[in-house]
Amino acid sequence: MTLSRAFLLFGSDESEPPVQRLQAGQLSVDLVGGNLRTIRFAGREVLRGISFLIRDRDWGTCEAVLDGVQIEEIAGHATVRYTARFAAPDGAVLRCDARIALDPQSVTFAAEFTPDRDFETARAGFVVLHPVVGIAGRPVAVEHGDGTIERAIFPDFIEPWQPFKSISAITHEAAPGVTAECRMTGDVFEMEDQRNWTDGSYKTYVRPLALPWPYMLKAGEMLRQSVRLTITQSAPSAVADERVGGAIEISLAEIGQTLPEIGLGLRPEDLTEELRHAGLVAELGARHLICHFDPGAGHGGEALSGFRRIAQASGAKVTLECFLPCRQSLDEELKAVAADVEKAGLMLSSIAVSPSVDRQSTPPGSVWPDCPPLEAVYAAAQRAFPGLPLGGGMFSYFTELNRKRVPPEPLSYLTHCTNPIVHAADDLSVMQTFEALRHVTRSVRAIYGEKPYRIGPSTIAMRQNPYGSATKENLLGRRIAMANRDPRHNALFGAAWTLAYAATVAEAGPEVLTLSTLCGPFGLIAAAGEPVKEGGKRPLFHVLKWLAELSGRAGVAVETSAPDALVGIGAVTDSGRTVLLANIGPQAQIVTIGRIGKSKLTVLDENWMRESSGEPRAVDLCGESIRLLAYAVARVDIPR
Repeated sequence: MTLSRAFLLFGSDESEPPVQRLQAGQLSVDLVGGNLRTIRFAGREVLRGISFLIRDRDWGTCEAVLDGVQIEEIAGHATVRYTARFAAPDGAVLRCDARIALDPQSVTFAAEFTPDRDFETARAGFVVLHPVVGIAGRPVAVEHGDGTIERAIFPDFIEPWQPFKSISAITHEAAPGVTAECRMTGDVFEMEDQRNWTDGSYKTYVRPLALPWPYMLKAGEMLRQSVRLTITQSAPSAVADERVGGAIEISLAEIGQTLPEIGLGLRPEDLTEELRHAGLVAELGARHLICHFDPGAGHGGEALSGFRRIAQASGAKVTLECFLPCRQSLDEELKAVAADVEKAGLMLSSIAVSPSVDRQSTPPGSVWPDCPPLEAVYAAAQRAFPGLPLGGGMFSYFTELNRKRVPPEPLSYLTHCTNPIVHAADDLSVMQTFEALRHVTRSVRAIYGEKPYRIGPSTIAMRQNPYGSATKENLLGRRIAMANRDPRHNALFGAAWTLAYAATVAEAGPEVLTLSTLCGPFGLIAAAGEPVKEGGKRPLFHVLKWLAELSGRAGVAVETSAPDALVGIGAVTDSGRTVLLANIGPQAQIVTIGRIGKSKLTVLDENWMRESSGEPRAVDLCGESIRLLAYAVARVDIPR
């Protein structure tokens, strides 16, 4: 059977919503699924998006079903009208009548909406996204609900709480001589620094988080909201330099950091399959096993014995990622874990501990749940595991670590994960998370200095949902926010995402980086119905193997002329330099490296997938350029 190109790239034949660009003078918007994104003036991104969204009680996104879409473009103006229906998990339906108007100096998005019966929601209304690149740390004027104007800056380091509240309008300089005012009506708006979740944006949204949620929209109640962006020019604006079709140039420079050792996650629920594939740990070259252990979920001696068997088969170091129920005395709970570890014969190289309650996020304005002081938790862990390196932080995401900062003094290292599909799961948004990820690691270093730092397991799919009762089921393999499995992990997109992640965090100098589990939906081994035959190695296996080969070596930064399209990382090797490159977009790219002599080139792309997706083979690279197909990953071995 011939597999489709989409299936090789994304692990799914599902198509994303079509993108229609609307233009009025120098102002343009992309219309996607009834919402606006990539709003540009004179070629410069002014807003990342304006969306009308409905969240269910667990912060999952209720999908919009559009009807009666009408688009009119006349004499430099455009108008869009449609009706959207949003269904809650309990069957309640909210109807929204939307109108979008575009002219050369403004865009207005207005909505009237009402539910057919009581509708439970965590948020209902407009979300406005300001981009991060070129805006972080720059001036902004915020008009509040009482008419006062606050002159401030967009946060530089990631702000744990809302930087601005009670917002009526936000005004910033989009380009020299170009001012953008975004005015919002119909509810109380506030802003959060969405880089906390690795979204590449600052998000302004309706209904303060300090108010109770979920809340109820009453049956038949009519609500109205609007967002208006107005552009003012004080001087003629030059069109931004947008690269169209030309080659991407790269340059190489040492970054002063050694590249991290690669870890693999182990989960008790996948233990049978993990034991069957234990040999892959050594084949990959992973040096750490991050073993998830939760006594409150029934994990015990069987899981610990399984971890021991995999460690013995691989020779990898073992870190126990241990949740504490905190229902009895801390000493009793941790000594019980220590006794089970000893009985299982499991040799630990380190242990990371976290109160179980900290897996759930505490939003701004909410009451913090009962939890022992972290100093007491860490002290009890040190008593139960004397002399063992102790890790702390959050087993969830940077958001939780930023809001509940851990005492670093008792810790041997700091740890957290990230996830790219908390708020949006489309391809572009997932790849734009790398714009924010570099701010995450930069903020961690600003808070915790040079404390040893471990990241992961971080994967496209969500391991746990700190913001609701559960992750979202995704049995049909779609692009779903907060989903517990994601088809792109299994395909070339997942390989490119994995390499881009490693490249983005390298400058922060993490000592261990974990971007996969061994098995299961977050793992290395293909299941039935994937681009790779069942039991074969998913494409990201080869990326992680390459990264493992470079562990501990002096890193080489890859600077590119189009960082939104191509990213890379490299290292100094015994024979020269090895450079790894990822095309993180849907278009083929020509990459110019310069004079590198007779090098070896290995490529993971759709042609490799069609041929066999087996062990990739190196070929001689003659010349100064490489053509990388969509979401392709390349390895270039450059001799001295």
